[in-house]
Amino acid sequence: MSRVRIYHNPRCSKSRQALALLEQQGDELEVIHYIDTPPDSATLSALLQQLGLTARELIRKGEDTYKELNLANPELSEAELVQAMVDYPRLIERPIVIRDGKAIIARPPEKILELYA
Repeated sequence: MSRVRIYHNPRCSKSRQALALLEQQGDELEVIHYIDTPPDSATLSALLQQLGLTARELIRKGEDTYKELNLANPELSEAELVQAMVDYPRLIERPIVIRDGKAIIARPPEKILELYA
C-alpha cells in the first residue's frame, strides 16, 4: 500500500471527485487543505519540479486575484509567481496528487488512474 498526498480544496467539485477516486484505491491518504494550510515557497517549488511545470503553468489564470495582482506580466520571475501562490493559495491549480514520487494535477479526476498504471 502506498501513501498518497492530495492538495485538496473541499469547495472544488473536481477536487472532491479526485478525493473520492483516491479513497476507492485503498491507499493511505494524506489530505492537505491547502487553502487553510498553504505550502511554503520551498514546498511549492518542489511540487512544481515533481509536476514538471513552471509556476506560470500551475497558476489559475481565471482567478480575480490573478488579474488584480497583474500576474500575467511576463517580467515577473518564477520566485515572484511562486510567492503569489503562497500568499494567495486559491491561485494554485487543483487538485495536486502525489503517489510514489510522481505528481499530477488531477484534472480531470480520472487522471489519477495514471498514477496506478
